[in-house]
Amino acid sequence: MEGLAEQMSELARSLQVEDDPQEVLAHLVRAAIELVPGTDEGSISVVTGRRDVQSHAPSSDLPQKVDALQSETKQGPCLDAVYEHQTVTVPDLASEQRWPKFSRKAAELGAASMLSFQLYVEGDNLGALNLYGRTPHAFTEDSEQVGLLIASHAAIAFADATKLGHMRDALRSRDVIGQAKGILMERYGLTAQNAFIMLTQASSHTNIKLLDVAEHLATTGALPSHRRRS
Repeated sequence: MEGLAEQMSELARSLQVEDDPQEVLAHLVRAAIELVPGTDEGSISVVTGRRDVQSHAPSSDLPQKVDALQSETKQGPCLDAVYEHQTVTVPDLASEQRWPKFSRKAAELGAASMLSFQLYVEGDNLGALNLYGRTPHAFTEDSEQVGLLIASHAAIAFADATKLGHMRDALRSRDVIGQAKGILMERYGLTAQNAFIMLTQASSHTNIKLLDVAEHLATTGALPSHRRRS
């Protein structure tokens, strides 16, 4: 635990200067692996509708496979305990009885122990920092204390990264649609409003999303011509 305060301060400073959402999450996972005693692998998991679990910034294939396993078996800490508790410890997956199907298969994949921290809960959606040990009983009380500190940073950073990602998506959508409108305005002598109406009509006629229609036009110079799906 010596020097932890300085390490956490350094983590906070490094997150402030990083503007790529995925790199922020990857940085957090790397920090957790380095700082939390007993950690071999990690990821940030996002659960949607208490059913689907996806890995963000996984340190290896193991976290991805374990999250996919939770979705497959409909069992596991991110589909159950992490909704109710801030921290969930799984000392030995091979003998864990709370989620028998999940635990047995996770152990077969190489995850011997697990430590999960709740980052946020929004209805049936959840974010969690999941840490994995390749040996049973890898995590101690110190692991939980350090993990909680990192999770507090992760919760803030994850929210900021999500907002930044949404902002970038919105800007990208605006730019692509603007490019497509410009092509139609120049080609057909249309106003901006009529060019947008033409894009929406093409979207409706082809049953393709407006952004995809605009991107196709901006990339190829032509509107898509697929027929509406029945």
